[in-house]
Amino acid sequence: MPRSHVMTGLTAATMSPDTQGYGLIQDAAIVLSEDLIDWVGPAATLPERYRELPRQNLEGRLVTPALIDCHTHIVHGGNRAREFEMRLNGASYEEVARAGGGIISTVTATRAATENDLLSSALPRVDALIAEGVSVIEVKSGYGLDIETELKMLRVARKLEQQRPVRIVTSFLGAHAVPTGMDADTYIDTICLPALEAAHAEGLVDAVDGFCEGIAFDTAQIARVFDKARTLGLPVKLHAEQLSHIGGTALAAQYGALSADHVEYATAEDAAALAAAGTVAVVLPGAFYTIHETQAPPLQAFRDQGVAMAVATDWNPGSSPMGSLLLAMNMACTLFRMTPAEALAGTTRNAARAVGLPDCGVIAKGMRADLAIWNVRDPAELSYGIGINPLHARLLGGKT
Repeated sequence: MPRSHVMTGLTAATMSPDTQGYGLIQDAAIVLSEDLIDWVGPAATLPERYRELPRQNLEGRLVTPALIDCHTHIVHGGNRAREFEMRLNGASYEEVARAGGGIISTVTATRAATENDLLSSALPRVDALIAEGVSVIEVKSGYGLDIETELKMLRVARKLEQQRPVRIVTSFLGAHAVPTGMDADTYIDTICLPALEAAHAEGLVDAVDGFCEGIAFDTAQIARVFDKARTLGLPVKLHAEQLSHIGGTALAAQYGALSADHVEYATAEDAAALAAAGTVAVVLPGAFYTIHETQAPPLQAFRDQGVAMAVATDWNPGSSPMGSLLLAMNMACTLFRMTPAEALAGTTRNAARAVGLPDCGVIAKGMRADLAIWNVRDPAELSYGIGINPLHARLLGGKT
């Protein structure tokens, strides 16, 4: 189709922030002008100035904003399928660790991989997400735990959008784990903060993340990383309250974080703090499912306080080897009792907030023409299906 044209014969789920639902427009029209949306509304009210533009009849299909996966770890070496098998055969986590498993196995594989190796392994993951209508993918570092490998991961993340029609947003996750034989404070001083400075100097960092948990870093240590991010003018986000409650969510709110992610053990007080800070709560049902967690995030507290909620895959080789954002939507509904409208908002407008992108995630005049066209009529079908991909086409900046 020409770069400027009218799409008709569709239902538009605009995901307008002014509505609690889908912002549905039945029998809608969407006008695309180059890479932007120029108009959306009922087809019967299409302004005269657009009536001579070429038309594309979508034959009753649903159009939504293109999806956004706002939390992934898709650049890494190796996999942990063998550990998965060992655990199912009765091995304990300690036995797996003694056999060289756990995050250390991924760190070892990632350090050993070349940039080309990491790029080659990450591209099929990108392709899988694009095939489900995803236009933006957040990609974290964190499997290097040394300066050069952290930089290598972020360089590869930047290359992904040169190889595929997708937008990549990077997060520096140097504060992911403590390397063997080093204490946390020494690691932050000698590796994490210097790596962040070096990555920022190369233009590789869009945001700074951390893992605030008893098995990783405490709030004081993460605060030091966030203070450095502030001096560099970088926004922050945080893995918080996944396995226990140690104050990560409150810390994220204190720093005005883009998002606090996982949040299974967050409290009503944490929800109030997130709301006051405008921080998005990102729920990650893939990790909840994989590690057999039983405490779900406090969705009702988030609703009561008006906290924006996003949904993501957390695609990683250990705790969430899940490559489907549509499945994450279904799991957020079935495991966390999220509504389908909340799940779609969580992978569109709220996910855009979680990665700091104000130009996408809704269908409105002036927004990027990043759209997903689905072979369904009811938007609830996107969360309803299990292992079903009803994507008809995806537009990135108006291009298929």
